Amino acid sequence: MSEVVRLISASKSDFEKMSGRELKRSIFKSEGRVVMAQHLLFASEGLVRGVTNTELMAAFGADMVMLNTFNLNEVSNNPGLQGLTLSELKSRVNIPVGIYLGCPGKNKITEKKLYDAEGMLATDEHILKAKELGADFIVLGGNPGSGTSIDDIIRSTKRARELVGEDLLIFSGKWEDGIDEKVLGDPLAKREAKEIIKELIDAGADVIDLPAPGSRHGISVHMIQELVQFVHSYKPGTLAMSFLNSSVEGADQDTIRMIALMMKETGADIHAIGDGGFSGCTTPENVMQLSISLKGKPYTYFRMASRNR
Repeated sequence: MSEVVRLISASKSDFEKMSGRELKRSIFKSEGRVVMAQHLLFASEGLVRGVTNTELMAAFGADMVMLNTFNLNEVSNNPGLQGLTLSELKSRVNIPVGIYLGCPGKNKITEKKLYDAEGMLATDEHILKAKELGADFIVLGGNPGSGTSIDDIIRSTKRARELVGEDLLIFSGKWEDGIDEKVLGDPLAKREAKEIIKELIDAGADVIDLPAPGSRHGISVHMIQELVQFVHSYKPGTLAMSFLNSSVEGADQDTIRMIALMMKETGADIHAIGDGGFSGCTTPENVMQLSISLKGKPYTYFRMASRNR
């Protein structure tokens, strides 16, 4: 395996030749400065006419983008893609792009159907289809209101690893939908977080997803920092992601700056920002602020300018 370029320094030509294992190493080498943005596909065609939100997120400093509510039953029915295939979208942004899959289980039915929840479930067919379409990674969790439990996520993680083999990156965890079951890191959870993390890693997770302090109520830096350290020590090489969401991604830039520094203190390898905002994404300025706070202006500007090299 050739020397892997760290993700925050990588450009198009580097991404094109990265395997999944090399992408994981590339993230690790970036020392906690990788930014992931989230794009909600069902909400609308996008914030700006003629440009996808994924392109906006990449243009404002995101190193990776996760697509939420991707309809794998009907791939042409993803308004936020504006008619593009996943491959075509990736060729426009030239950064890793992945798909968020909801883990099936004894989930409750939401009172109001906002999108085709069945189309984004982590079934065998959908997991294999995500890989076939060219996703660089999959994220296993449960959208708010889905009722997805951590046991559902553990089962789906094990099955996904069996199906896709070692190369595709698998993100797993519970950072949202804490109504029926507390999120990872919440001291009021019925099960101890480290026990859950062990099960997720043993099931095959490459990245453990955790809530960001300052965005999820009741979650402090110390709580998440302790779990990140456990992730890194239980199986060296496993990564951790801190996820800024719970609608706080739609706050002002000063709030994003403050939370970004707390996220950095946790020691997480990837810092994600959710899609709560307008037309299926947070404001692009908040992605840029997260990036600047985590890695400074030079690396942020590099990402903004270097994606087609």
